[in-house]
Amino acid sequence: MIPILFGIHAAREKISERRALTEKTVSPEMNARIEKIFGEALTPEHAVARILDDIRLRGDDAVRAWTEKIDGVARDSLQVSAEEIETAYQETPDAVRDALQLAAERIRAFHEKQATRLYGSGNFPENVAVSQRSWLDWTSGGGALGQIIQPLERVGIYVPGGAAPLPSSLLMSVIPARVAGVSEIIVMSPPSRSGKIAPVILAAARVANVSRVYALGGAQAIAAMAYGTQSVPRVDKILGAGGLFTTLAKRQVFGIVGIDGLFGPTETVLIADDSANPKYAAADLLAQAEHDVLATSILLTTSRNLAENVAREIDAQLQILSRRDIIEQSLKNQGALFVLNSLDECLELANQFAPEHLCLLARDAWLLVPRVRNAGGIFVGEQSSEALGDYVLGPSHVMPTGGTARFASPLNVNDFVKITSVFYASAEEAKHLSAAGQVLANGEELTAHANALRVRTEDE
Repeated sequence: MIPILFGIHAAREKISERRALTEKTVSPEMNARIEKIFGEALTPEHAVARILDDIRLRGDDAVRAWTEKIDGVARDSLQVSAEEIETAYQETPDAVRDALQLAAERIRAFHEKQATRLYGSGNFPENVAVSQRSWLDWTSGGGALGQIIQPLERVGIYVPGGAAPLPSSLLMSVIPARVAGVSEIIVMSPPSRSGKIAPVILAAARVANVSRVYALGGAQAIAAMAYGTQSVPRVDKILGAGGLFTTLAKRQVFGIVGIDGLFGPTETVLIADDSANPKYAAADLLAQAEHDVLATSILLTTSRNLAENVAREIDAQLQILSRRDIIEQSLKNQGALFVLNSLDECLELANQFAPEHLCLLARDAWLLVPRVRNAGGIFVGEQSSEALGDYVLGPSHVMPTGGTARFASPLNVNDFVKITSVFYASAEEAKHLSAAGQVLANGEELTAHANALRVRTEDE
């Protein structure tokens, strides 16, 4: 089922085939569905643009119309009531609530450490909250320069819910925002055909102290958050992964609001030598593949024997898994087991691929960490499974995909703050620097700038 390929050339060719979600060929089925919904043949980009424009002009009426047309769902109120959230939480099994609480505590503890570094470690009064510790100051001669770091006021978090409810994604996105000091957090998640959001997502919203929850998905959700409607407040930034229409909508509203990134199908690369346990490696590849038929699961190894044993383990473990059809398609079309000559080649390929998740299943795995240049997250050693990171280790599992780990970072506290520069020059310092400023201004032929500097030095 999953192919075994040999040599770095085959690996490079396979890796070069990867494209971002927004660049993938649209299936005939999706084209037919778009034509049925819109009454004409449109590209996904044009379909999304039409939804965005309509919601920008008509607000809630357009949101309801498109939700009914696309999702087959009609709701009187887009917002989920506090009573419905509380009921979902109370009816959630104790074991699930305990797991949500444990995950929330670990996510919060990790990101609070980042917040301490972000906001500095000065001698603040005990009654000053972390979010208020916003000044970073450097003296500059007779003046002062600095930055004010402030949390965003309102953010929108998109939580996927189509193929399966993902309460972990809600926790991993909302809690860093709370740690950063964001005052209002709204969550959008697509409803089922019954018109309701999965109760476990509502329970997670209760645990994470979400301000408002809306039963809304796809491009409609992104449009409502970007433009604001009669019932949905406009946000400053939209975060969270989603499907093709959600991703295209985020790209089109960028600039009107901030976004965290454009996320494609999830991906995991394993680097393993002959010391690796084939049972663990197979389990990790299967866990990745069950997300989506477009999910990518790749093993880079120096051991042919390991690759063959992993392939056998995949076939054996697959028999008991509930999402078998999805896994088989994913592994057949997106997955591969590569046998390479050395760990150097494995690292070279991994850095070229820049995976969302990079798992190091090799002896002395820590020695490989400094050689990783491009990865959303590094999972060190066989016990540090990517699945464990998905839920309870602590760092947010929202990570860059599609090779964007070359320049992008996992979601973190920095995503929820903005920086304002502060400038103060004393008269003495202004006089000292103005001569150089005038030279630069005249060089740019901006004589009014030069004049603004000159008049202050002449006005004794």
